[in-house]
Amino acid sequence: MKILIKGAGDLATGIASRLYRCGHQIVMTELEVPLTVRRSVALSRAVYEKCAQVEDMTGILVSSKQEAEAVLKQGDIAVVVDKEADTRRWFCPDVIVDAILAKRNLGTSITDAPFVIGVGPGFSAGEDCHCVVETKRGHTLGSVIWKGSAIPNTGVPGNVGGYTIERLIRAAEEGTMQAKAEIGEYVEKGQTVAVTGGVSVQAQMSGIVRGMLQNGAWVKKGLKIGDIDARCEASHCVTISDKARAVGGGVLEAVSQFEHMRERFAFVILAAGRGERFGRNKLKESLSGKTLSQTILQKVEAFSGYPVVVVTGDEAIKREAEKKGFFVEKNQEPELGISHSVKLGLKKVLTIQEEIQGILFTVSDQPNLKISTIQRILNEAFLHPRQIICAGNEGKTGNPVLWDAKYFSELLKLSGDSGGRQIFKYHQKEVRIVEAEREELKDIDRQKDLECLRKEVGV
Repeated sequence: MKILIKGAGDLATGIASRLYRCGHQIVMTELEVPLTVRRSVALSRAVYEKCAQVEDMTGILVSSKQEAEAVLKQGDIAVVVDKEADTRRWFCPDVIVDAILAKRNLGTSITDAPFVIGVGPGFSAGEDCHCVVETKRGHTLGSVIWKGSAIPNTGVPGNVGGYTIERLIRAAEEGTMQAKAEIGEYVEKGQTVAVTGGVSVQAQMSGIVRGMLQNGAWVKKGLKIGDIDARCEASHCVTISDKARAVGGGVLEAVSQFEHMRERFAFVILAAGRGERFGRNKLKESLSGKTLSQTILQKVEAFSGYPVVVVTGDEAIKREAEKKGFFVEKNQEPELGISHSVKLGLKKVLTIQEEIQGILFTVSDQPNLKISTIQRILNEAFLHPRQIICAGNEGKTGNPVLWDAKYFSELLKLSGDSGGRQIFKYHQKEVRIVEAEREELKDIDRQKDLECLRKEVGV
């Protein structure tokens, strides 16, 4: 797969290492003047050295699509100066990994690529990315988070060799930096290791300098400019750290899962109901500035890596779905009930991808449904094939529902307006519930349901 990594510091390089060794094509973006402390193990070094070697990887600075393609073709990693990551427009990556580590999101969106991973604090799974990888040292380091966020930044660096804050070297004053100790050099506590803005910076502990910014860098007072390691292992200065490998392992896990899932699953959005209980076409009703149909289309847009079929008889919904790149199957007989839409959607998916292993069916009148819940349903189906996976709360089943191919023949025999619920009672032992919040499961059947939701959101 093609993977774009935002950032090329030491942690991002550790991520790249895991992905590179699994055969993925990698482009990394960086700033014009990278401020990477552990630059000896970071491909960001290529920005000012044109080429950087870290273990078995070579990062080469490129300035165009053609140069990047040539670098990738020869089996190396392309590094491009691109603060806004506009590279994604011509690279068209399958996956974007935001490894800038700014402790906040600087502009990454869940729709920037078919699969988006946020690294560290500042991201929320299901909102601005599909998943988050934990970066805080400890029991959960490198774990993949599919709902929620990483542990917030504490401002206290992780314990390495029995030291935390003491191991950091920070700028004493704003201005140009001049290193007085080299990476790999042993220094004593109190020794001058750098000069920033004309003011000396002393080591707060004894050990080996594991990281130091390049000479001439302009730094602000208090900025981290170096790192000292009490373990005094010279090899640690030139090899990817345990932390970076752990985080890279989490990213690789998520990428591998997505790589397998996108070949297995498809989506069907059911948007053809007549709204008899509502009294009119409820999908055109507005909530929080969007119609109900726009809301579900926008949420499923986060899953552009999967085939999506929209079953509808409404021309406006059809046009909007096609703009997003979705397939549309027209339902000209909505009076036949939801089962007719299910069968139309299923048949359409099979014409697109005959070997599909599961289809997630979602209705259009659940405006509180979270993207993270949809993602967790996909994950559960991936881990538990030949099951029926649905959202639910405290044992009560709800929508969406992902049907394994095992049940397609039964779905094609449905009739009436009860949909797949007719099948549930025959396969109760095969139903797995992905826990969702109760509010997510609320659908809009009647006008009073919509009025209640509008009150809840303050409309």
